[in-house]
Amino acid sequence: MNGTGTAAEDRVFAALANATRREVLRLLRERGPQAVQALADHFDMRRPSLSEHLKVLREAGLVSEQRSGRQRIYRLEAAPLAEVQDWLHPYERFWRERLKGLGDLLDRMPDDDQS
Repeated sequence: MNGTGTAAEDRVFAALANATRREVLRLLRERGPQAVQALADHFDMRRPSLSEHLKVLREAGLVSEQRSGRQRIYRLEAAPLAEVQDWLHPYERFWRERLKGLGDLLDRMPDDDQS
C-alpha cells in the first residue's frame, strides 16, 4: 500500500468498515467455512441483506464462495488482511513509542504518597 490506495485496497477498507461484515469474517475465522444459512442464523436480518454483505466481502477478496449442491459455502480469504496489517504497522509502532515515552516519564516522576 503506497498511500494513494488502489481500488482493491479501498474495497478491503470499505468492507471492513461495516460491523456486520467484520462479524462475518470473525465467524468464518473461528468456525471455518460455512453455508449462507448458517451465517444468517447469527444475524437479525433477512438472508438477501446478508447476501449483499457477502457480495461486498467477496468483491474485496476477503471471502470466497463455493457451491455445494444448492448451498453456497463461504470461506475466509485472509491475504487482503495482511495488506491492512502492513498499512497499520507504522501506526502501531508510533503508538508503542509514544506509550513507552509516557511510561519513561511516569517512571521518573516522584510518587505522590512519599512524605
